[in-house]
Amino acid sequence: MNGGGRAPAAMRRRHEARLAAVQGLYQLDLAGGDPAEVAREIVEHRPPDAPPLEEAWLRKVLVGAWTARARLDPEIAAVLAEGWTLPRLGAVTRAILRAGAYELAELVEVPVRVVINEYVEITHLFAAGGEPAFVHAVLDRLAGKFRRSGEDA
Repeated sequence: MNGGGRAPAAMRRRHEARLAAVQGLYQLDLAGGDPAEVAREIVEHRPPDAPPLEEAWLRKVLVGAWTARARLDPEIAAVLAEGWTLPRLGAVTRAILRAGAYELAELVEVPVRVVINEYVEITHLFAAGGEPAFVHAVLDRLAGKFRRSGEDA
């Protein structure tokens, strides 16, 4: 029983890392820069009362998603509804989709439903209306491209 509280705490630290990675990807999309440096700045400048985050996961997702964007952006664009393009999306939505696409494509140890749920939850923090459903649909389509059919559905 002594480990009962650790899993939720670890999940929360990873959630905070994903949120910080989205914020870093947003910053890189608008201003450019070095993703490793942005990750370092995020960690160093977190308010003392901010929830703890898993620093290694922040770096993995932020650096990985930014580095892989030339490969992943066309995959994201290919599953957008007709008439939509990646540049037409807001920078926050692009950041969320890039992070989610990276996890689906490269971090296959994370179940599809976890990736989708996490990034939909993050979308709810930034947007109302149809954005969370939009992110869910896009990540679901990407999961079908990046993961074997039926895997952890």
